[in-house]
Amino acid sequence: MEHLGSKILERRRLVLRPFRAADAQQAFANWMSDPIVTRFLTWAPHPDLSFTRELLALWEAEARSPETYHWAIVWKESGEAVGDISVVASDTRAESAAVGYCLSRALWGRGVMTEALARVAGYLFEEVGFYRIEARHAAENTASGRVMEKCGFQKEGVLRAAHRLLNTGERVDLVVRAILRPEWEMRRAK
Repeated sequence: MEHLGSKILERRRLVLRPFRAADAQQAFANWMSDPIVTRFLTWAPHPDLSFTRELLALWEAEARSPETYHWAIVWKESGEAVGDISVVASDTRAESAAVGYCLSRALWGRGVMTEALARVAGYLFEEVGFYRIEARHAAENTASGRVMEKCGFQKEGVLRAAHRLLNTGERVDLVVRAILRPEWEMRRAK
């Protein structure tokens, strides 16, 4: 494995690039303040723009580390930051990474997150050298599960009542899905 950090990655409709502090207004407006987008996430909607500004300044500084994999999802058509995808945990010894993501509601159902996840998985397998990539979603969040399935992530199990929703306090089951490098390579060969 060779840690390469958050290189700029492109797809047909997207650019994935490190966050900039200047993205704060778009990030806040497009998804970070939206309680529907953040319903199943590990963080609550941002209370105000200053909170988002401070966070993105931190993320911009963190992006200098070659072990940080965190991208703003930029919609080429508008040039706006519309989402977030990152490695939320990794184990270099085991060559494994866990990814997380979120997207502006305005682009749900258009294959945007599938496109972003596929590009990030390809980069993590083919260039960085991870062997396993995992992702989790609330059992009720079937749309997120479909994104993972379209990218070849197989369901491995359910963690019962493993996540507590910040907005309601409700406990939900988490579905664990993963893909291994040989599975990714087989998909790429087809």
